[in-house]
Formats: sequence, structure tokens, C-alpha cells
Amino acid sequence: MTTAGMRRPAPGSVPPPAAGTRRDRAAAGWRLAGLYLVSRRAPIALALLAGLGALLWAALHWHWNIAGGAAARQFIPLTIQAGAAAVIAVTTYGPFGEPERAAGRWLPWLRLGAALALTTIAFSALTAGTAAGGMPGGILALLRNLGGLAGIGLLSASVVGGAFGWTGPMAYLLITEGALAHRSATPWVWPTRPPHDRGGAICACLVIAAGLVLITVRGPRE
Repeated sequence: MTTAGMRRPAPGSVPPPAAGTRRDRAAAGWRLAGLYLVSRRAPIALALLAGLGALLWAALHWHWNIAGGAAARQFIPLTIQAGAAAVIAVTTYGPFGEPERAAGRWLPWLRLGAALALTTIAFSALTAGTAAGGMPGGILALLRNLGGLAGIGLLSASVVGGAFGWTGPMAYLLITEGALAHRSATPWVWPTRPPHDRGGAICACLVIAAGLVLITVRGPRE
């Protein structure tokens, strides 16, 4: 039997299935994205982010506060924002590791899409929590602080692993509280700067951009 003969279907055989339609490919893409999000515990992350938004609303509505200066006034809102960033960072961890990375070219895009989506949802949940009023710095400061903290969480996940990505935002929270207490105003500690400060906004944007690039290209450390 020649090679050419092997390529011809035998009489009465079933022809190979045609390539999937566009709708089939779209359904497969959504299924892949859903499996990725479930493996990263995205449903639990959504519940936690909603809970943090409710906690922020309660803190602002009932004026939970700590006696003291600027560091004390911002402690609870910043802690909640750092908690949201920690949730985003931890969801980069997956249980499959190297086999999943070899599965296809879509993994970097799934990483990027999940990080952007969870950051957007976290901002929306915390923005809803500010409806009670009294948010230090307002929505603009919330956007800058949360974005920068999320970037720190993604960078931490790339360096120490997704399961430990929460350490970055929490360590930065301690640095911020110390800077507020000592009235330090470096742009790299952007929560200490006014909401419209350009230097703080640029630093926060650089950090989240670096975090998104690293988590997309490299993923969390194994």
C-alpha cells in the first residue's frame, strides 16, 4: 500500500468531521475561560470582594475609626484595599503548574484577562462601598491606591508564588502606615499623596503595568 493510498478514505468509511463553526469555537473559548477561572477559585474571590465592599460601606457608615492622625484615619480603608489586592494576587495560583502552561497559547491571555477583570470588579465593589460617604481622598484616591496595590500583589505572585502573593500588599500596607505616621511623602508611597498628585498616580500606574506584564508573560512562580 502506498502513502497516497493511505490518505484516501476506504469505501464506506465515515469522513472526518469538518472544522468547528465559529459558534463552536466561541463556546470552546468560553468553556476554557470558565475552567481557568474555576481553577483559580474566582467564584470565592468574587464573594470575598463583595464582602470587602460591604465591609468598607459599614466602616464608613458607622464611622469606624482609630484615634490618631492621618495614619489612623486611613488605616481601615487602606487595610480593606490591601485585602482586595491580596485576593486578586492569590487567584493567580493554579493547582496544575507546568502541565497547564504547556496546554496552549491562550494561557497568557487568560492570566491577563482574569487579573484585569478581578481588579475592575474589586474597584466596583469598593466604589459601591463608598456610597456611605467619608472615603479619605474620594474615588480618585481609591482608584490609584487599589490599582497600585493590585500591581504589588501581581509582582509578589511573580516573585514568591501565587499562594503567597498576598504578602506584597500587606507589607506595603505596613510601609504606608509608617510613612503616614512620619509624614513621609515619597511618590512611591502613593497613599500618602493627595488624590490629584501626579507623581503618586504615575508610580501606581507603573507598578500595576509591571505587575500585569509579568503575570501575563511569566505567570506566578511555581
